[in-house]
Amino acid sequence: MENTDVNRSLKTRHLSMIALGGSIGTGLFVASGSSISTAGPGGALIAYVAIGIMVYFLMTSLGEMATYMPVSGSFATYATKFIDPAFGFALGWNYWFNWAITLAVDLSTISIVVKYWFPSWSSWKISLTFMIILLIINLVSVGSFGETEYWLSSIKVTAVIVFLIVGALTIMGILGGDGHALGLSNYTYKKAPFVGGVPAVLSVFVVAGFSFQGTELIGITAGESATPEKSIPKAIKQVFWRILLFYILSIAVIGAIIPYTSPNLLGSEAGDIAISPFTIVFKQVGIPLAAGIMNAVILTSVISAANSGLYAASRMLWSMSKNDMAPKAFERTNGRGVPVFSLLLTALVGGAALFTSLYGDSFYELLVAASGLTGFIAWIGIAFSHYRFRKAYINKGYSLDDLKYKAKWFPFGPILAIILGIIIIIGQDIRSLVDFNVMRLLISYSGLIVLFVCWIYYKLRHHTKFLKLDDIDVEHTKRHYHY
Repeated sequence: MENTDVNRSLKTRHLSMIALGGSIGTGLFVASGSSISTAGPGGALIAYVAIGIMVYFLMTSLGEMATYMPVSGSFATYATKFIDPAFGFALGWNYWFNWAITLAVDLSTISIVVKYWFPSWSSWKISLTFMIILLIINLVSVGSFGETEYWLSSIKVTAVIVFLIVGALTIMGILGGDGHALGLSNYTYKKAPFVGGVPAVLSVFVVAGFSFQGTELIGITAGESATPEKSIPKAIKQVFWRILLFYILSIAVIGAIIPYTSPNLLGSEAGDIAISPFTIVFKQVGIPLAAGIMNAVILTSVISAANSGLYAASRMLWSMSKNDMAPKAFERTNGRGVPVFSLLLTALVGGAALFTSLYGDSFYELLVAASGLTGFIAWIGIAFSHYRFRKAYINKGYSLDDLKYKAKWFPFGPILAIILGIIIIIGQDIRSLVDFNVMRLLISYSGLIVLFVCWIYYKLRHHTKFLKLDDIDVEHTKRHYHY
C-alpha cells in the first residue's frame, strides 16, 4: 500500500524559528531603509506597527484553527471547509504558485549575493547548486528541513540582536561618532518624523506587508508538528513579540542614526548590501568587513526563505492532492513521510521560472507580479476562514472553553486583518489606479486574476456553493483531525 502520510516530528523550537525565519529577511536588512526614506522614521514606525498588529491577529486566528485541526494544507483546507471548496481550491493553487515563483526569485537573489565575493562565477550555476542542496535537505526528512531552518534563522536573529545593541550604544554616544549622544535628533530633522503624509505611510504598508510575509508558515508546519496543541500556541506567542520587537526596534534605531534624507537609505534589493542600514551602522562604529558580514547574513536569510518556500509549496500541493484538488500522485510520500513528487514538481517549476529570466525579463517579471499578491490573499483567506469557523463553532452549540487555543478579540481581529489586507492589495499600485493605466493594472493585479480564474473554474466544474453556517461540520473536523 502506498504511503500518503507525513511525519509529525517538528519540535516547538523548529516551529518558532520557521515562522521567525520566514519573516526576517531582505525586507528588514535592506528595504527597511527605503521605508524610512519614503515616510520618515515616524511614518515607517506607524506602518510597521499597524502591519505587526494585523499579523498578530492573523497568527492567533491561524493558531486557533491549527490547534483544532492541524493539517499541512492549513488555510486552503480551512477555506474549503469553512467558506467554499472553490475558494479553498483557488487559495491553495495560488499559494503553491506563489512559493514556486518566489523560489525562483530567492535562487536568483542567492546568485547576486554570492557574486559579491565571486563576481566571475556564473549566476545560473550558483542558483542550480543551491537548488540541488535545498532539494536534498527537504528530501531527507522534515526534521532535516526543520533543523536547517532553525540554524539559518538563528544566524539572522543573532545579527539583529547585535545590531540593536550596537545601534543603542551609538545613539547614546558610547560607540562611533565623536562621543556625543545622537539621541533622537534625526526624528525632528527637517520634515521628520512624518514625511509625505498619509499616501507615503500607505505605500510603506505594502513594503511592511511584504516584509512580514512568511509568518503564515506556522500554519503549514502544524500538520507535521509533534505536539500541535502545545507547540503552536507557544510558537505564536514567541514569534509575534520577537518579530514586532525586531522590526520596530530596528527601524527606530535606523531612524535615529541615519537621517531620512540620506541617499544610503534608498536601496531595497539584496544587491544593495553596501548601503544596507545595517551595514552603514556597523561601518560607522568601525566593525571591520561590515559589508561582508552583512552579506553573509543576507545569504543565510535568502537561503532560509528558499528552504521555507520549497517546504511550504510542497506541503500545500500534497494537501491539495489529499483533498482531491490536485492529481493523486502528489499525495504519495516516501518512508520518511516526505511528499517526493510534490517537492520535485515545485523545484521543477521554480527552476523553469528562474531560467525564463535568462532569456528576457518580461515574462519572468509577469510571473513575479502574478505571485506578488498571493501572500496577502492568503492572509485575507486566513482571517475570513477563522471568522467563519468561530461563527460555525458557536452556531453548533460548542463551548469556546473547549478550544485548546482561543484567539483574543474576536471578531475585531479577523475583521481588522481583512480590512488591512484589502488596503494593502489596493495599494499595490495606486498610481496606475489613479491614472487608470490598464496594462500596468493587469500586471500589478494579475494575482487577483489568477485567483478568480481558479475560483470560477472549480465552481463551474463542481457546482460548489458558499457554505451556510449550518452546513459547516466542525464536529467531523474535530474527530478527524484532533490529536
